[in-house]
Amino acid sequence: MEINLIPIRDLFESHLTVTDLQRSMSFFGQTLGLELAEVFWERRVAFYWIGGQGNSMLGLWEVGNGPQKLNLHIAFRADLPHLLDAPALLRAADVVPLDFWGQPTDEPVVLGWMPAASLYFRDPDGNMLELLSMLPDSPQPELGIVGWSRWNEIQESAQGPTRR
Repeated sequence: MEINLIPIRDLFESHLTVTDLQRSMSFFGQTLGLELAEVFWERRVAFYWIGGQGNSMLGLWEVGNGPQKLNLHIAFRADLPHLLDAPALLRAADVVPLDFWGQPTDEPVVLGWMPAASLYFRDPDGNMLELLSMLPDSPQPELGIVGWSRWNEIQESAQGPTRR
């Protein structure tokens, strides 16, 4: 039995645990360019706006540097042109762009079942961050996960050139 009490429209807020709040603030604020919303030093937490004030929020909670670590994953929506430029921009900021399997890459991958272009990278605490752009193409789950170049070849052969 399906119950629809409240129609949920979007995700507003998510949180990551970090070992050094100041270092993480530098990464998310300066390297990724997120807008600082507020810092509560007494609680060791910083909040960042994603997509402008009031849109979405990311909380960074300092938990210390004990030997046991929990690595989390968050995907950020990005416009496709920015996503395609991201590998070079990340490398210029000394951040390694990764494919779906965690290998260094120079281009996004496409998750055929959605379809969406995605690029991954890690924050200073090892959390897996993702830049994602939904594509206007029809889902092709049979393709699995392919590189951006390969996806483009498949799309162009089916419908003619449409992307850069």
